[in-house]
Amino acid sequence: MSEATSFDEAHIGETPLVELDVDVPATVYAKVEWMNLYEAPYGGGSIKSRIAKGMLDGAEASGALTPDKTVIEPTSGNTGSEVARLAADRGYDVEIVMPDNASGGKIGAVEDAGAEIHFVDADLGYDAVIERCEELIAADPEGYYRPNQYENPDNPGTHERTTAPEIWNQTDGEVTHFVAGAGTGGTITGTGRGLHDRGDVTVVGFEPGEALHAIDGLKYLKTGDHYHPETYDDSVLDEKVYVNTDDAYERARALREQYRDREIPIVDPGQYDEATVSEHLRVDGQFVVGTSSGAGVQAIHELHADSPLDTDDTVVMVLCDRGDKYADIPLWAEYLDVDLGEA
Repeated sequence: MSEATSFDEAHIGETPLVELDVDVPATVYAKVEWMNLYEAPYGGGSIKSRIAKGMLDGAEASGALTPDKTVIEPTSGNTGSEVARLAADRGYDVEIVMPDNASGGKIGAVEDAGAEIHFVDADLGYDAVIERCEELIAADPEGYYRPNQYENPDNPGTHERTTAPEIWNQTDGEVTHFVAGAGTGGTITGTGRGLHDRGDVTVVGFEPGEALHAIDGLKYLKTGDHYHPETYDDSVLDEKVYVNTDDAYERARALREQYRDREIPIVDPGQYDEATVSEHLRVDGQFVVGTSSGAGVQAIHELHADSPLDTDDTVVMVLCDRGDKYADIPLWAEYLDVDLGEA
């Protein structure tokens, strides 16, 4: 392993809440999840920082993860980079299996952690990534620990224990709707459960509307024979909407344009001061969000079209990660017209 950057796990959770104007009658708030590990390079952390910590904590507590084991995880997105960062920082050897077309920001984050990367030809599909991981484990079953984000109950459990009470407290219990996308389903399942336990909150999940989509981090489950993660309990959902790639990217672009010269109101800075939050809301002066964040805005509009929101409603969505992680993806550049250089 190469020398890795050290991370302060205290900077996971208690993320800021900001207000966004997304042209619906309701008040719309967003959790700024890239403020997890905000001091890290490559745009800080992401919402997956939460579950990486939760899964590692759970594995250490149960004895499933011991110092002699190598942590391994297949990933197409942020979970791998966050597992790599935290596990390596705790002293474990880490191996990440990922498609060779992963974004440069995510590859950089894994490399920065000092983890070994096993690249898999992206043309073979994501199943090949999982199969390669399973082959490595089969060759040394006692030598590896796999967090397995798609089956680990500490994935939704982390959100139930942390994200849900944060949202409830930051909105003074006034949240009426929670909107989040389904990748592993951990965010919407765990947060939804936690909010249902606290009050009358409508939990709205969204998925890609087409199989060949480019909304990073989300899984298409609408039709066909697709793997349904055990961590995704859609019975928690009160409503489900579908979002197309074009709409998701256009909403992300609109946020960038809308807040080019406009202040982003900070409702609650979380564990930080407002100056720190303001500094990390933008990159090179621009408010650029990840693809799933644009999808979240579109999901709110889809919800409003089906079940009209009004001025008494308070909707909370998630800004999962910052857009500079995707600056090298052609489709991202095409839709957002972003040139972030070395950011």
